[in-house]
Amino acid sequence: MRLKTALWVAAYLRRCHVEGIPAVVRRRGAEEAGAIFIRISRLDGTSDLFGPAPQSEVDSTQGADRAFCASLAAQPAPDASIDAYLAREVKFDSDVWIVEVEDRGGRHFLDIVAK
Repeated sequence: MRLKTALWVAAYLRRCHVEGIPAVVRRRGAEEAGAIFIRISRLDGTSDLFGPAPQSEVDSTQGADRAFCASLAAQPAPDASIDAYLAREVKFDSDVWIVEVEDRGGRHFLDIVAK
């Protein structure tokens, strides 16, 4: 059984705060099953962006509830590119969540699936 998105986001925010990293919800999506995008702002005009990994890429034997992959080929990317990408995602799916983390080192605490 998969965690509700709202609960997963709350736990992720808590993890970031425990590590001393500011993180906020920029956009709330569907409480039950909205897709989550994590933006890591490097505070220099660039960001990393991670989104849901394709189901075919996820190893269900690892027991991970959610897996992420880089949303853009080149990371970090200019903030304008990230903003444009997220605007397209919101237009495509109004249920998406956007979480923004501020960390110069790019720490994200996510299970990453290589593309």
